[in-house]
Amino acid sequence: MRKDKSLRIIPAFALALCLAGGAVDMAQAQDKAPATSGPAASGPAASAAALQAKAAAPAMQSSYDLKQAVEYGLANNPTMVSARAQLLGSEYAENSAMADFLPSATASYGFLSYDKQPRTQGVATADQTSWYGQLNLHQPVFTGFNLLSTYQKAKLTKEQNEAKLTQTELALISAIQSYYLSHLKAKMDVKSADDSVERLKSQLKVTQAFYDVGLKPKLDVLQAEVDLATAQQTQLTSKNSLDTTRAKLNSLLNLPLEAPVEYVGELNYAPFAMDLNECLTRAYKNRPDILIGVKSVAMAEKDQTIAGSAFYPQVDADFNYYKKGDSPSINKSQYLSNQGKEYWTVGANASWTFFQWGSTYNKYKSGGETVNKMRADLENTKLGAGFEVKQYLLSQREAADRISVARKSVETARESYRMALARYQAQVGTNTDLLTAQASVSSSEASLSKALSDYETAISNLYVAMGEKNPPLEIH
Repeated sequence: MRKDKSLRIIPAFALALCLAGGAVDMAQAQDKAPATSGPAASGPAASAAALQAKAAAPAMQSSYDLKQAVEYGLANNPTMVSARAQLLGSEYAENSAMADFLPSATASYGFLSYDKQPRTQGVATADQTSWYGQLNLHQPVFTGFNLLSTYQKAKLTKEQNEAKLTQTELALISAIQSYYLSHLKAKMDVKSADDSVERLKSQLKVTQAFYDVGLKPKLDVLQAEVDLATAQQTQLTSKNSLDTTRAKLNSLLNLPLEAPVEYVGELNYAPFAMDLNECLTRAYKNRPDILIGVKSVAMAEKDQTIAGSAFYPQVDADFNYYKKGDSPSINKSQYLSNQGKEYWTVGANASWTFFQWGSTYNKYKSGGETVNKMRADLENTKLGAGFEVKQYLLSQREAADRISVARKSVETARESYRMALARYQAQVGTNTDLLTAQASVSSSEASLSKALSDYETAISNLYVAMGEKNPPLEIH
């Protein structure tokens, strides 16, 4: 008898598995169709699991160039750890949504005890304490596209988080490059301030010597001392700026703030060749915030479909296996027939809530307005992206023009100082002329360092605005 019952169970299991396979096939077939249209994804192609299992971070070095600093920061900055964890979590959520297509198995076990022995006309007819076990296999067959849309939304969320990871990388690259360039500018300012202090010290000695032999008035000595003190204050400010930018870079690279790290390199000028149209084309194709907006629109559409799933009937199938007895082993009972002790059932159920006073309708329409909002936000993001590209393109052109003027100004100021110093030493020039020439040298050198820094910072911002990662800041 048990053998016959086992044979009858096999068709039920086969039916449940076929239903599960049909649901999975439906999900896979829908998954092959394109869910959205828009810019190509700029996020990493590797899965979140691969990102989580990335190689160990490199050891701290004593010096970094720009590319090494950016790569070290991308590997160690806590914001990147957070973004990778978010991406990994969305991959688990996608797997969870996929699992909902498959049948669920539920087992139960318990007992029921009556206060008295059940009797009919004085004859015992059932056990006073009954033990039972049950196994249920439940397979959703049709959920009004709820399961399918939920899975597709989870997949879109993962793709959106990939774009967010890229956006975080770009923001970190921009921050590191900006402070790195500020650090190089501070180096140039320190060198300029050191040179200025040395020139003024030498000038003070000459002026003091002239005063000692009665060739110059005391006023010239006092003016030289005041200018030297001012130059020394500028020197201290420049050194403080150098230390501050180094500390900020250390924090961005997740290094100790006081780590004696040397950031090497020089501010240089290389012409930028791309025009506005090419920059805009790259931005609309690569920017992660535009891709995030595209995914947000698609996710809102899936939410609307989920809300509308209540318009449809819900169909599911169940297989149940029961076993009863008068002891915890559930093996026997003198009051139950063989069929009553052990049996199974299989069936399908359809339910449809066809009237809810417009609740489902209004939820569906609300989802449609959310879709419209996301589309408008996407258009606004595109407008902002275009403005950023234009802004930074103009900024780099302005800085490039300033560089050529500043370089000529430095050459002229240095030659003017050389001539003023020679005239002063020959007693045909005044101390005021010499101090003015010295101030012009310091001012022109500061203008040159700022122009170079502004140019490369604008280039860095421009590449970020185009959605392109350029760790070494190579200008094309």
